[in-house]
Amino acid sequence: MLIEQLIKERRSIARFGERPVDVEEVKQLLNTAIWVPNHKMTQPWRFVFITGETKQQLAELAGSFMSKGKVGEEKAAAYQKAYQTFEHVPVFLMVIMEESHLLKTRQEDYASTSLIIHNLSLLCWEKGIGMIWKTGPLTDDVRFRELVGVKQGEKFVGMLQLGYPEKVPKARPRADLTDRITELN
Repeated sequence: MLIEQLIKERRSIARFGERPVDVEEVKQLLNTAIWVPNHKMTQPWRFVFITGETKQQLAELAGSFMSKGKVGEEKAAAYQKAYQTFEHVPVFLMVIMEESHLLKTRQEDYASTSLIIHNLSLLCWEKGIGMIWKTGPLTDDVRFRELVGVKQGEKFVGMLQLGYPEKVPKARPRADLTDRITELN
């Protein structure tokens, strides 16, 4: 597939089919995805794959987190919905980076780590694997950080959910760049 076509056709996938994802294949793709610009070659990133029993613990944590503050049937429904959503994800890949004490380095490292996620999404898409990049209140929770192994001095960059798409959404329109490009001569 041409890179232009790949970029335009890639979609964020939130619903996955039953087909299992080969973690070893994703690791190989990750070995290519890390070839990003990285000022001073700090390479601050690391990755945690979550499957099996840990995935069950993550689903339980998501269920309890999403049902917090609710009561009765509403609490049970919120728990069940979150639990099933997480349980149905074939593979989770957590992206974590060491945070520099220097703001400029931290910003550059975050940009580089984000590029890895984008590269991986394109490489996976080329192989038919869908992905969605998630963050949010759950990923800031102490229990979540402990479960996935985020250490002191590290930034949680993303919870990547990977699987073969159950359904591929239509493209959403992009803004016309005409008003957003300036040329200075």
